Amino acid sequence: MPGDVRVRFAPSPTGHLHVGGARTALFNWLYARHHGGVFILRIEDTDRSRSTDANIGDIVNALRWLELDWDEGPPTPGYRQTERFDLYREHAQRLVAAGRAYYCACTPEQLEAERAEAQARNETFRYSGRCRKLGLTSGALRLRIPDEGATVVDDLIHGPVTFDHRQLDDWILVRTDGTPTYNFCVVVDDVTMRISHVIRGNDHLSNTPKQVLCYEALGYPVPAFAHVSMILGADRTRLSKRHGATSVDAYREQGILPDAMVNYLARLGWSSGDQEIFSRTELVERFDIKDVSSSGAIFDQTKLEWLNHEYIKTIDGARLAALVTPWLTAAGLTPPADAARFVGMLDTLRERARTLRELVEVGRFYFERPREHEPKAAAKLFTPAGVQRLDTLIQRLAAVESFTAPALEALYRELVDAMGLKLVDLAQLTRLAVTGRTASPPLFDVLALLGREETLARLRAARDAGARAATSPAGGDK
Repeated sequence: MPGDVRVRFAPSPTGHLHVGGARTALFNWLYARHHGGVFILRIEDTDRSRSTDANIGDIVNALRWLELDWDEGPPTPGYRQTERFDLYREHAQRLVAAGRAYYCACTPEQLEAERAEAQARNETFRYSGRCRKLGLTSGALRLRIPDEGATVVDDLIHGPVTFDHRQLDDWILVRTDGTPTYNFCVVVDDVTMRISHVIRGNDHLSNTPKQVLCYEALGYPVPAFAHVSMILGADRTRLSKRHGATSVDAYREQGILPDAMVNYLARLGWSSGDQEIFSRTELVERFDIKDVSSSGAIFDQTKLEWLNHEYIKTIDGARLAALVTPWLTAAGLTPPADAARFVGMLDTLRERARTLRELVEVGRFYFERPREHEPKAAAKLFTPAGVQRLDTLIQRLAAVESFTAPALEALYRELVDAMGLKLVDLAQLTRLAVTGRTASPPLFDVLALLGREETLARLRAARDAGARAATSPAGGDK
């Protein structure tokens, strides 16, 4: 095997991409990019009953959203296991010819009886090897495991892990129906794709001695192994649906940014000092698989949202606009045609939203007029006196020469001095009229971004609503 780094991410397309799988893909991608190597995407779709093209599409789209680009893989043919059966047959025949594998005719009933006997003795079931010396020419194909000795996996994360051969059985390479098993396919795939480092989840560590013995039986060099710890929920059990969202798509739908997701996943089990926020360039420069912890990492939704907020606060305005536009469209809203004004609006919202979904909600007033005003505030502010103040504001704002935030602030300060009011009195009245709420980004920035005509239209609508309320049977100056 050449010394160049070649790694792979090999998901089974039986569902959406789990965040644990996404982190494994990320660690492989970072390792390849750090060493100037090759990152391969391979689809392990031999489970015909659960693997679907739709799931493959979902996984591919999730990786593309995370911007984990692969150097080899789909749509190029030959990177799905169902396209590689000839290779598996060829390698199976080599093992039979070399005497490293044999056919087994044991029935399921015989194997179940052996399993029951082992259970009665409080022992782990291990196939007895009854067919080893029969010289059969058909049946299930088993790898011949040495009776003595041990296989040591020198794991890059866990260190040396020893597996006694007496605890391993002659595992099945090819089933009776001719379909190859997962462990056999993985070995053949990794060999023929010249994989130098196998970086995968810790749940595969128990498979590794079997695979190492298969490499050796085929006469191939063994790649380096690194088994990444599981991602855990708050109760320190493996992260699952009972803990909430678990797929990349689910977090994308919550409004998490791809860069924030990558940053967060990288920090689950890996660190570089006390730094929390990394650019992709920094991650590539600093990542080393040997710095990955052997302990499980707890997934913390609150911390993910905090990190996402940090990215929202600092992301390039044009990039943020591109990311948030689909969210606006989904909410039935349309961004302004003026790109600079759109970015300006988003700049006022950055501090107020942890996710893109929240950003759209807190900024909804920019893209549509208020359907209603906060009832308690309206009862307090849209009084006959409030209506008169709105009328004055409409006249003065219509005549102000420059409709910019500094000019508007100067106008309001002039007005409150002349009217004997506090700035908050006119500011809250205006804020409620144009946004429907009593909390918003800085008012004068909001008015400047809405523009003169839209601001006046909203003030007139609020004035008219206040006037109608004052003259209704339940109205009046409270």
